Amino acid sequence: MPHFASYDGTELSYRIQGEGEPLVCLPGGPMRDSAYLGDLGGLTAHRTLILLDVRGTGASAEPADPASYRCDRQVADVEALRAHLGLERIDLLGHSASGNLATLYAAAHPERVRSLVLVTPGVRAVGIDITDEEWDRAVEVFADRPWYAASRAAVATIGADTPLPDVMEICAPFAYGRWDETTRAHAAALPDQINWRAAEAYDAPGAFDPDATRAALATVTAPVLVVAGEYDGAPTPARAAELAELFPHGELVVQPRAGHFPWVDDAGDFARPVAAFLDPEVRTVTVDGVRLAYRVWGAADAPPVVLVHGRGGNSADWTEVAESLAADRRVYAVDLRGHGLSDRPGGYGFDVFRDELGGFLKALGLTGATVVGHSMGGAAACLLAQREPGLIGRLVLEDAPVFFPLVLRRGPVDRPEGPLDFDWAVIPATDAQLNDPDPAWREDLGAVTAPTLVLGGGRESHLPQEQQAWMADRVPDARHVTIEAGHLIHASRPAEFLDALRDFGV
Repeated sequence: MPHFASYDGTELSYRIQGEGEPLVCLPGGPMRDSAYLGDLGGLTAHRTLILLDVRGTGASAEPADPASYRCDRQVADVEALRAHLGLERIDLLGHSASGNLATLYAAAHPERVRSLVLVTPGVRAVGIDITDEEWDRAVEVFADRPWYAASRAAVATIGADTPLPDVMEICAPFAYGRWDETTRAHAAALPDQINWRAAEAYDAPGAFDPDATRAALATVTAPVLVVAGEYDGAPTPARAAELAELFPHGELVVQPRAGHFPWVDDAGDFARPVAAFLDPEVRTVTVDGVRLAYRVWGAADAPPVVLVHGRGGNSADWTEVAESLAADRRVYAVDLRGHGLSDRPGGYGFDVFRDELGGFLKALGLTGATVVGHSMGGAAACLLAQREPGLIGRLVLEDAPVFFPLVLRRGPVDRPEGPLDFDWAVIPATDAQLNDPDPAWREDLGAVTAPTLVLGGGRESHLPQEQQAWMADRVPDARHVTIEAGHLIHASRPAEFLDALRDFGV
């Protein structure tokens, strides 16, 4: 493992995992080996994780002065790591107790923080108190679990003299959104990963000055994401929101059905919003409670174009097309729910995507924009143009289904092995609608008032091309163009696709 000498000569070690820009990660515990962080729910696909073993834990050496275990004293360790890595500014993540350490670092070195992620963070550094009564109310969410009664009775035995290892073991079931084989194994590793003597010194008197820290946080200009678990009792989402509000550019994400270790409860639900937050090319907006990721290219004052991906796709699919259009357009590419870095709340369907696309346009003030939709995204855009004719300025439908009932009906399909870039539940939901579509979805094509370009993929497309021509005949102001490229026209023949858009006035 790589290592470096901190300010007092203590040798500290760290792990390196993943690809991309570095993300410095501080483990909680307090004073726990960083191994428990794993790959943070797959964040390694988006970032290089620099996983610090804080002094006296993991492969790091114990300091000569045990008082240096105190949280505020470890701020200098983080700064020493930054200097060792040769980074002018760092993206920093702190979990649990190290939420306090990351907060103190941001307060002491605001100019060194590019972005800050606080995951189910400790809040003592800013003077937020979490009472036993508040924790008791929070854990009632588990009252119907088979283990609850016995664990609750064990909690009642905790007293002032109960050793810290025993306290953590008793409370472990309440720290996860689910208590199964995976989470039990994660919790079972804790006793051997914590330096208990150091943990006792972590928040020793003098570690925190909440008034001074709150005042200093007002100078933090970096964006800050606070991730709370819906079922976490320390901090509860309400207390995490209080912390987020202390930062000028703080925001809160509450992970559904998650506890204190949200990446263990659901890796994807954790990694997607964090990856979106950390990616400077990705922005987010909330539509009807669903967090949608999107990408933007081009000048802010240029005419807007919105790109909507197909089933199983995401906003990154449009990069080549978007970069070309951005020469004289403001281009937005959205990840619809269940896709890319957006939330996966369930409840999928063409009508759902229609309403979500409408909400996206309204949330960003894009009424009158040109909308280009591929396949599923095109179908959703067409349904939106029928329902709200004034919302879309110009419409491009790239090889989109026309909603005739399928002759060869689609049955159940097994989910492929391994991780997917979209929620597999999208497939059965949309297949059912393709088998038996609402007749109004094709009968109301005459309600589309936007000038429309229907792009068919030709003989290699799996969609019946005569239906593309039929649709163009039913839309009052439509033209039909075929590009012999198959279903993925914009990917297979981007130059011809762009020529068709330009000829249409996009």
